[in-house]
Amino acid sequence: MVNRFVLNGISYHGKGAIQEIPGIIKSKGFQKAFIASDPDLVKFQVTKKVTDLLDAENLAYEVYSDIKPNPTIENVKSGVEAYKKSGADYMITIGGGSSMDTGKAIGIIINNPEFADVRSLEGVAPTKNHTVYTIAVPTTAGTAAEATINYVITDVEKKRKFVCVDVNDIPDVAIVDPDMMSTMPKGLTASTGMDALTHAIEGYTTAAAWELADCLNLEAIRLIAKSLRGAVGNDPEGREGMALGQFVTGMAFSNVGLGIAHSMAHTLGAVYDTPHGVACAMMLPIVMEYNQECTGEKFKDIAQAMGVDTTGMDQAAYRKAAIDAVRQLSVDVGIPTKLEALKEEDLDFLAESAYADACRPGNPKETSVEDLKELFRKLM
Repeated sequence: MVNRFVLNGISYHGKGAIQEIPGIIKSKGFQKAFIASDPDLVKFQVTKKVTDLLDAENLAYEVYSDIKPNPTIENVKSGVEAYKKSGADYMITIGGGSSMDTGKAIGIIINNPEFADVRSLEGVAPTKNHTVYTIAVPTTAGTAAEATINYVITDVEKKRKFVCVDVNDIPDVAIVDPDMMSTMPKGLTASTGMDALTHAIEGYTTAAAWELADCLNLEAIRLIAKSLRGAVGNDPEGREGMALGQFVTGMAFSNVGLGIAHSMAHTLGAVYDTPHGVACAMMLPIVMEYNQECTGEKFKDIAQAMGVDTTGMDQAAYRKAAIDAVRQLSVDVGIPTKLEALKEEDLDFLAESAYADACRPGNPKETSVEDLKELFRKLM
C-alpha cells in the first residue's frame, strides 16, 4: 500500500513569526497582496498586525473581508471577482478556518477557472494548477487550515456544507505565531481548541490512519490536553502549546482524513449556524463511545496522551477513561453538552446530510442514516 503525505513548502513557528512575511514577499518579487480576512479581525485590528509590516516596507495590498464564520458560495464568488479587480499576484490569508477556506477556494478558482462553479469543487476536484501563491496566518488554534489540503464551504440554498479535498489548495507558507492568537476570546479559544482535539482523535482512529500520521496525532493530543485550559485563561505557554498542537494534527489529519464527528458538525453548522468547534466538541465524546469497539488499543494511547494513568486498566476501563477525559476537558473550557436548537423534525435531514458528508467514509465503524439520527438525538 502506498501512503501519500502532503505538507506546506515551508512554515514558521513561534512568537514574532509574522516578522518573516516581508522578507518572503521580497524574495519572491511579488507586487501586490490580496488579503483575505474576516470583518471582526479587521475591526479589532488583528489583521493590522500584518498590514503594518507591509506598510513599513511599502508593500502594496488590498483587503477582502466579505467572509462569514461559515463561509458561503457567495463569499467565494465575490472574492474571486475582487481578486481579479485588485491586480494582486499573491494572497495572504489571515484568520481562522473561515478566512483560510475562503482564500483557498478563491485561489483555486483563479488558477483553475474551469471550476468557477464553486459547487464543482466538492469532494476531490481534479484541478490541474496549484492555488495562487498563499501565505497563511492563523489567528485561531484549531482548524489548522494553514496546513491542510481541505476546505469547507456552506451552500446556503441547500442548507449544507461541502468538503473540498485538493492537494493544490495547500498554502505555500504557514506562519504560526501565537501572538496572532492572543486576542481570541475565551469561548473561541475553547471551541477552536476542541476542534483541534477532534482532528487529532479522529485522525488517530480513522480508517486510513498509519504510523506517520499516528505519531503526529498522538503528540497533538498530548499538547492540546496539556495546553487548552491554560490557553483559555490566556496563559502565554498555553497559547504557544495550542498553536503548535493544532498545526501538528493539521499535518496529520489532512493526509488521513476524519470521521463522523466532523460529518455531523458540518451538518449542524449548515442548519443551525452552530460554530464548528462547538459542534465538534459536543459530538466528539458521543462519537468516541459509538466507535470504541473498532479502535483496538488506540483509546489506551489517547487516555495516556490526555494525562490518564492507565496502569491496571482493562480495555473497557481505558476506553471509558479516554472518553471521560475528553468530555471533562470540554466541560472545563465551557463547551455546552446539549444543543437547544436541535429539533426532532430536523433529524432525518441532519442524518442524511451527515451520511453524505465527505468525512463519513473515514469513520472506523460502518454507520447508517439511522445510526446518525440516534447520535444526533443524544444532543437533545
